Amino acid sequence: MQYKITGEPMPVVICSLEGGESMNCESGSMSWMSPNMEMKTSGGGVGKVFGRMFSGESMFQNTYTAKGGPGTIAFASSFPGSIRALEIGPGREVVVQKGGYLASEKGVELSVFFQKKAMGGFFGGEGFIMQKLSGNGLAFVEIDGSVVEYELAAGQQIVVDTGYVAMMDATCSMDVVKVKGVKNVLLGGEGLFNTIVTGPGRVYLQTMPISNFAGAIAGLIPSGS
Repeated sequence: MQYKITGEPMPVVICSLEGGESMNCESGSMSWMSPNMEMKTSGGGVGKVFGRMFSGESMFQNTYTAKGGPGTIAFASSFPGSIRALEIGPGREVVVQKGGYLASEKGVELSVFFQKKAMGGFFGGEGFIMQKLSGNGLAFVEIDGSVVEYELAAGQQIVVDTGYVAMMDATCSMDVVKVKGVKNVLLGGEGLFNTIVTGPGRVYLQTMPISNFAGAIAGLIPSGS
């Protein structure tokens, strides 16, 4: 499979498949394709269906296969930002924000990832339930805005405002903690919770979370009379 990512800030990944090759994606992710691409929809069992639902994805996945020769299929980002290609394999698993998975080769597995501190995650909002990509193959992930990467050593930490963690290596761990101090909470102008990512591994931060963007736009819309 060959691919090309183009069109930022509203990027699309265009995949060229050999005959018989397949791609998986979430329902509704396909943007355009050649006529010989055959689609099949599946859930993969009750556990996987509900897992995808909790992680913010569609309950069903589509598999597109090039029939009778080479085929082309494209997957576009749903929000201004970036598309990253990731080579998934043993020891190269990644954890992605909910809704971040775009498409992948057939050997990539998508499952639910929970933070260690469940209650902190419930109250912290975004980031509690994420997605883990494992198996073997190439995967494509969409990120809100631009990407800033940090390589964390074992035990090294970074404190991130909730929602800015786009993805991280599965070797990293993540906790949601409450901001300390009543005055900081009431007057600081930030959220009630922060996310702490601990290495070892690489963490990918996004500069424009879609939730923050939606909140900013909502504040500019006049209320109805």
